Amino acid sequence: MIVFTLIMLYPLAWMVGSSLKESSSVFIDAHKIIPDVFRFENYIEGWKGFGGITFSTFFMNSFVIVIISTIGSVLSSTFIAFGFARINFVGKKLWFVCMMLTMMLPYEMVMIPQYIMFNGFGWIDTYLPLILPTFFGAPFFIFLIMQFIRTIPTELDQAAKIDGCGTFGIFFRIICPLVVPAMMTAAIFSFYWRWDDFMGPLLYLTTPAKYPVSLALKLFSDPNSVTNWGAMFAMSTISLIPIFIIFFIFQRYIVDGISTSGLKS
Repeated sequence: MIVFTLIMLYPLAWMVGSSLKESSSVFIDAHKIIPDVFRFENYIEGWKGFGGITFSTFFMNSFVIVIISTIGSVLSSTFIAFGFARINFVGKKLWFVCMMLTMMLPYEMVMIPQYIMFNGFGWIDTYLPLILPTFFGAPFFIFLIMQFIRTIPTELDQAAKIDGCGTFGIFFRIICPLVVPAMMTAAIFSFYWRWDDFMGPLLYLTTPAKYPVSLALKLFSDPNSVTNWGAMFAMSTISLIPIFIIFFIFQRYIVDGISTSGLKS
């Protein structure tokens, strides 16, 4: 495990080390993780951004996209999962199969139809194509939360009905508090995936001031000029900080959400 851990951590260590090197020596001394001279100016230069747009703007854009889309994805997926797990309706199995089939579609297959549709809506160069679809549920999260809900005894629902709870009351008062671990797991995965998303912003955003961090990092690489590799790796290193913070704060929910039942002793 130690050997595999070192292998997986090597690219991360190399990136951090490269963020402190002279741009011209990043690939010349690629075999060295620890630079001969530490150049902390890379972080200052990188944070200045491009065309008067600093990386504080790019980070703010990322947080807006990630936080809103994560909230929408988790809430809508939980609501849909409750419907599949607890409510009987016509065509339930058919709709569930259709939902599962969407997990098998590669993004490249739906990329062009989605772009044509969003372009027809006039949503290009806005955050709507990146945020609004998340409010209609994510198949993986729906399946994860639905399996979690199925571990909760239906006797709790029946007891709530006797006390006068309706369907929405059962959902908000009984189900939601018990599926918090699964919801947090979905939130963590959603945060990771949205933060790292590059293709979506590349397709739909055309104004640099609206770029998230994942797309702004691409601006460092310019075929027509000298690329400031040190500054690029410096901003790449900083972009990992929110990911590490989220993981270390909420890592226990990943295990709880996947391996535990819906009840706690």
